[in-house]
Amino acid sequence: MLRDNLAADTALGKEAKPLIERGELVPDHIVLRMVQDRIAQADCRNGFVLDGFPRTLAQARGLERICRSQRTGCLTALNIVVQPDLLARRIANRRICKMKGHIYNLMDRAPIHPGICDVDGSELVQRPDDRESVVRERIHTYENHAHPLIDYYSARGLLHQVDGAADPDTVTTNLTRVLNSVKHR
Repeated sequence: MLRDNLAADTALGKEAKPLIERGELVPDHIVLRMVQDRIAQADCRNGFVLDGFPRTLAQARGLERICRSQRTGCLTALNIVVQPDLLARRIANRRICKMKGHIYNLMDRAPIHPGICDVDGSELVQRPDDRESVVRERIHTYENHAHPLIDYYSARGLLHQVDGAADPDTVTTNLTRVLNSVKHR
């Protein structure tokens, strides 16, 4: 949602851009407006997954208000647990295809030809917020805000922790398993 608002050069995107580039959190009121706009769209009627959100207790409470107002149930919270150093290396090694957004990782999913997308031959780039110094600041910010959210969702019986240190396919399988178990409650 943040990147979509940035790409569309919306008013919300313009407010968020300099903060994102510095690895800072976007203020709750901006993010909540983006979330409300996005989950009101037709493709979210049967459910949705929010990645990297909420990041603060105020956002969690705001999300609950949005879900109530749109009559959308908030079913579960996932916490993907990864050691900070591994996470920083993974993110700093991420590269994105300029043309279609295909994702590579120089650590474990490198392209055949360095800097070139295997699918469409376009240039691979590193997002500005994936630079290691910015990533480390993002991790530090996350760690300062995560514990209250973990407690908040845990107390409501909504928290599921997933080991994120495994290879990407295993993490995906484990996430899918959790989501399917929640879906079938």
